[in-house]
Amino acid sequence: MTVLRTEAPIGVFDSGVGGLSVLRAIRAELPMEDLLYVADSGYAPYGDRDAEFIADRATTITERLLDAGVKAIVVACNTATVVAIEKLRAWCPVPVVAMEPAIKPAAQTTQSGVVGVLATSRTLASPSVARLCAAYGQDIEILLQPCPGLVEQVEKVQLHSDTTRELLVGYLSPLLLAGADTIVLGCTHYPFLAELIRDIVGPDLTIIDPATAVAKELVRRLQGNLRPDSGERTAEVRFFSSTAVEEASPIISALWGSPVLVQAIARSAKGKQIGSAALG
Repeated sequence: MTVLRTEAPIGVFDSGVGGLSVLRAIRAELPMEDLLYVADSGYAPYGDRDAEFIADRATTITERLLDAGVKAIVVACNTATVVAIEKLRAWCPVPVVAMEPAIKPAAQTTQSGVVGVLATSRTLASPSVARLCAAYGQDIEILLQPCPGLVEQVEKVQLHSDTTRELLVGYLSPLLLAGADTIVLGCTHYPFLAELIRDIVGPDLTIIDPATAVAKELVRRLQGNLRPDSGERTAEVRFFSSTAVEEASPIISALWGSPVLVQAIARSAKGKQIGSAALG
C-alpha cells in the first residue's frame, strides 16, 4: 500500500488547456495544496485521436507526474477518462480522480425532460456515456451533441469570436428546438465558453459544469492526506505544456486569469515520452 505524503503536490492533466477549468475548481476547494498542471496541447485535441494514442499519452503523463512525487492525479479530460481511466487505475499507486459527463445531475435537474450533452465525438461514442444514458435516461430524452472545433477555439483563446459563436449556435440550436432545458458541458474546455453559451441559450437554461464535483471528490479521496491550511505559506501552482512555451504561456495565462510561468515538456516523434527535465 502506497503511503501518501501530506506535503506532496497534486497532479492534474488534460489534452490541452481545458483542464484549467478543473484546476481552478481544485484551487478554490484546496487553496493550501501545491498543484502541477500538464497541458498536452502539442497533441490536442484528443477527441480526434485513436484510443491507443490517447491511452499512451495518458499513461506517459501519469508516469511523469508520479516521478514528480504527486499524491493524487486528476484526469481533467473527459476523452482521456473514457479511453484510459480503467487502465490507469489498475496500476497507478495513488488515487486517480477522473471526469465523466454530468448526465446524472442533469437528469435530476431537468424539468422539460430533455437534456443536451455537449462533448467531443470520442467521448460521446464511449461505453461510459452509453452506460450513463442507460442508467439515467429511462424517463428523459438525452441528446448527444458532438462539437468539433470548439476545443481548438479554446486552445486559441477565441472565446467570443464570430467563428466560436457560429459553431455554438449550430450545436445548440437543435437542442433548444428539441426542448432541452439543461445543458451538460461534457468537455473541460467548454466551461471557458459558458458565458457565450449563456448569451445564446438565454437565462433560463441550466448549464452543468462538473468541475466543482470533481474537486470535492478529490477532497474525499485525500481525507487524512491533505496539507493543513496554516496560513503561513502560499501554495504553488506549476504549469507545463507539450507545445512551445512562447505559445503556451500567453494562452494559459489568459485562461488562468493572471500571468504564469509555463515550462516545456519535450515531445517525441511517437508522442510517447515527456522529457525528464519537465517534472521533478
